[in-house]
Amino acid sequence: MALDDPVVITCAISGALANRDQCPAIPYTPEEYAAEARRIVDEGGVHIHIHARKPDGTPSYEVEDFQAIHDAIRAEVGDAAILNFSTGTVGVSVEKRVAYLEAVRPEVAALNMGSMNYAKYSASRKDFVFKMVFANPFDEIVALLQAMNDLGIKPEHECFDLGHVGSLAPLIDMGVLRTPLHVDFVMGVTGGIPPTARNLAAMADNLAETPGGPHHWGVIGISRRQWMLVTAALSLGGSIRVGLEDNLYLPDGEMARSNGDLIAKAREMTLNAGRRPATVDEARSMLGVPKPQLSRRDVLTGDVA
Repeated sequence: MALDDPVVITCAISGALANRDQCPAIPYTPEEYAAEARRIVDEGGVHIHIHARKPDGTPSYEVEDFQAIHDAIRAEVGDAAILNFSTGTVGVSVEKRVAYLEAVRPEVAALNMGSMNYAKYSASRKDFVFKMVFANPFDEIVALLQAMNDLGIKPEHECFDLGHVGSLAPLIDMGVLRTPLHVDFVMGVTGGIPPTARNLAAMADNLAETPGGPHHWGVIGISRRQWMLVTAALSLGGSIRVGLEDNLYLPDGEMARSNGDLIAKAREMTLNAGRRPATVDEARSMLGVPKPQLSRRDVLTGDVA
């Protein structure tokens, strides 16, 4: 990737951990997801990463919740955004995750590329806010990849450490991972790679040596370090992700009123860096994702012009 390439601006619309006690703008219902998707698209976002929730806000891995959220967003914004489903979770079977991919057929699905300690640490408490082992063994990675290949879904490879980037090459060699790749470097989780510009550059350099390139990459900065990492990615030729899953605050410390606030700031930073936000058609080309076939239900229930 190069500085002349347009920037794919992605929004992680909801996540699964934060709730409205922490930020009132987090969407719970399909209608709220659709309203947030409209704000995202209107501010220049072209790729929406989705964790499903039930209307009471609890995380969901049920087909009906992914379907309802997908349909509500499509009815609101048509094909103006690429839709991406999370497959990252703890204690949910591969079969259950494949079930909602098969039923709903998002254009992209996130795929975590390795196991790790996953935690949040509080220096003021001198303790972990939470901690767990986030297991992503190769057997599960391969099973999810094979399902995505069969369903025509583009994987988004989420790499939380340099070793995760190194895990891509064997899968390419096996023939289960098709190039070129769409990779995001997740930085700022305790247990993963520390969130520095130097470490981001190292991950990008390692990806450049992965066979089958050039590959598309972006950065996912967790918490308030996000904005520094957005700046670094823009200067290195990468794409960027923001959104209420990753960070609730604008650079000045003000809490975002919506995902639209975060996307607007990301777009402003992109332009200020001398780069250009990608259109949704450009993003599909860069990620290797075809335009979706809108269903008759989408056409009847939403404005898809």
